[in-house]
Amino acid sequence: MNESLVMTILLVHAASTSAMMGLIWFVQIVHYPLMARVGAQDYALYQHAHMSRTTFIVAPLMLAEMSTAILLIPMLGGAFYPLTSAGLAMLVLIWVSTAALQVPAHKGLTQGFIDRAHRRLVATNWVRTLLWTLRTALACVLIAIY
Repeated sequence: MNESLVMTILLVHAASTSAMMGLIWFVQIVHYPLMARVGAQDYALYQHAHMSRTTFIVAPLMLAEMSTAILLIPMLGGAFYPLTSAGLAMLVLIWVSTAALQVPAHKGLTQGFIDRAHRRLVATNWVRTLLWTLRTALACVLIAIY
């Protein structure tokens, strides 16, 4: 396998994963908690804008991360398989959490601020925050040992 291609894929993977980790920590610590302070009058408009603008940023990063995670399994092969498959498994859990927990909470908030939905969003987002943190460490390990 072309080593420069593999390293390029590893670097794109690490960059997209690291970007998502930084973004998710910001969202978890700053952005989501501040949603409670937007105000009832403008909250529905805020939530719609939040969803569309966030998707514009995270969709390309998540797609790059997923595609490179899949590519790395056959590219790195045998000895790396436990690490690359663990990384992909964590990424699948992130996507499942997003689809099953965070997206429904966001959709519920499009009708206006609902404290219960907001608390659920903040609480369940810790799953993604921790998994992206672990994935970033894993991506760095892959680069270091390749």
